[in-house]
Amino acid sequence: RVLGSLLSAHIIITDTKQPFGDMSIKDYDNELLHMAHDLAVRLLPAFENTKTGIPYPRVNLKTGVPPDSHNETCTAGAGSLLVEFGILSRLLGDSTFEWVARRAVKALWSLRSNNTGLPGNVVNIQTGHWVGKQSGLGAGSDSFYEYLLKSYILFGEKEDLEMFNNAYRNIQNHLRRGREACNEGEGDPPLYVNVNMFTGQLMNTWIDSLQAFFPGLQVLIGDVEDAICLHAFYYAIWKRYGALPERYNWQLQAPDVPFYPLRPELVESTYLLYQATKNPFYLHVGMDILQSLEKYTKAKCGYATLHHVVEKTKEDRMESFFLSETCKYLYLLFDEENPLHKSGNKYMFTTEGHIVSVDERFRHSLWQDILPAEEDSTEKVKPHEFRAVNFSSNCNRVPDERRYLLPLKSNYMRQIDQMVGLV
Repeated sequence: RVLGSLLSAHIIITDTKQPFGDMSIKDYDNELLHMAHDLAVRLLPAFENTKTGIPYPRVNLKTGVPPDSHNETCTAGAGSLLVEFGILSRLLGDSTFEWVARRAVKALWSLRSNNTGLPGNVVNIQTGHWVGKQSGLGAGSDSFYEYLLKSYILFGEKEDLEMFNNAYRNIQNHLRRGREACNEGEGDPPLYVNVNMFTGQLMNTWIDSLQAFFPGLQVLIGDVEDAICLHAFYYAIWKRYGALPERYNWQLQAPDVPFYPLRPELVESTYLLYQATKNPFYLHVGMDILQSLEKYTKAKCGYATLHHVVEKTKEDRMESFFLSETCKYLYLLFDEENPLHKSGNKYMFTTEGHIVSVDERFRHSLWQDILPAEEDSTEKVKPHEFRAVNFSSNCNRVPDERRYLLPLKSNYMRQIDQMVGLV
């Protein structure tokens, strides 16, 4: 989170074209890049003395890894470092940071189930034993999948794309429930569930709010129709409560964990779907979310976590991602003229909402001899699997007088509303 902000700011400041207006700093001498380097060096002890190459979950920035540190970490925490560490390595011409991050990703990938091809969500960094055998799209797993794709977009490394395509197939085969075509046919609308990584059997009947990032990731690979359908499910839950509970039990149609800490994932997917389709329905969704935040979470000195989405009680806490992501994606959703939208898709968001340029300089590594290509057991990429995003419109643009028309069939929305207990 911090490393990404330093690198993003440095890239913006040093951009010779200054697309966001003059954000250059007089006499700037790469100070933010130096700070990023210093921080990354302080994080490196997390990668030492680990038998698998997967880093420790905690490191003291002054003294290193504590002697009594836990040996268990989550897949997302250990496997979502490559974008920031890779950018730093390529800016500095020092392979160290990308190498340790890439080694961690490869280690997690090698530990996935031979049966389902899925990883678990908590692993022992010394033994490689899966402590948490749940495989899903939410907490503990989410950004691992996100960064397999985004690392490829940024660095162009073929093995990242191969891993992502393999992972996406396994997600569709084992996590997706419901009918094959999302918007028509018999059976329930599609839903992504939590399963046992080894058997593919259902482990529980809840989804968590972090899973709402996945429609946005589907937009990036061009799977826009499925993204539209899945987004509708999370938005239906939001409509019911004016927030997304941390965990929602889709079988009981009630929250399992009822707090909402101002998370950005639904807003992020809403923003990306609007960019992909230009359907004004997503402006309506954004306005609905904004009005809910104003009504239920606004406090004297900021915006508060909802302790209970039904009772609307508050906690004295505002996470940093509320400003960095939730507010940013809402702002960009409505700011049609933002230079970001006129750049020809030359920017990418990190998992913490920092923008980085998709720049040719990040496509070249100077250390192929240090990081030789390894034999990969993943299946070869099929040309149709990774598709460019079509930003023209996968949905018909609706006329102004019908500006809130859903990009879905009405019977689909009735089914979704029934699934979450709205009707």
